[in-house]
Amino acid sequence: MNKPKIVRPEASQPAHALWFDRKKYVTINFVVHKPKDVQVDIQPDKMTLCCKNDTDDVFYNELHFYDKVQIYDSRERVYDRTINVLLRKIKPDVAWPRLQKDTAKPSWISVDFDNWRDWEHEDDEGKAEFDQYVDMIQEMASENKGAVPDMGDLSDSD
Repeated sequence: MNKPKIVRPEASQPAHALWFDRKKYVTINFVVHKPKDVQVDIQPDKMTLCCKNDTDDVFYNELHFYDKVQIYDSRERVYDRTINVLLRKIKPDVAWPRLQKDTAKPSWISVDFDNWRDWEHEDDEGKAEFDQYVDMIQEMASENKGAVPDMGDLSDSD
C-alpha cells in the first residue's frame, strides 16, 4: 500500500480549511470548488493534500498534526465544494487545542464554530441532568397526591 509521495507544485496555493474536534475524531473540511485530481496522504503525524479546482488552480496543503492519528481508520471524501477528512485520534478523549503541532496559526486554517462542541465536560453535565430528572420523577411518584377524583360526572349518558 505504498502511495507515491505528493510533491508540492511550484505554482500552488493552500486551500482554506475548517476544522473541529470531537472525542475520537478530528474533522477537517478543505474548501475547494469542484475539486479534481485529488491526492491525500495521511500519515500518523501529518497529512498532505493536493488537488485542482474547476478553473485548474492548484491547491497544496501540508499539516503537521497536534497529536498522532490512526492512519488506517482515517478517511477522506470528495464532494462538489469540499474535501472532508476524518482523522481518528490515537488518544481518544483528549482535546486538541489546535490542529497543528506548531503554535503559529496559518491564515488558511479556521475553527468550524458551527460544528464545535466543548465535549470535555459533556458526560458530567449529562449525568447531572439525568440524575436531576430521576430525582424529580421519584419525588413525583412518592408524593401524596390526595384522594382519587370522582369521575362520575363524566358518563356518556345525558
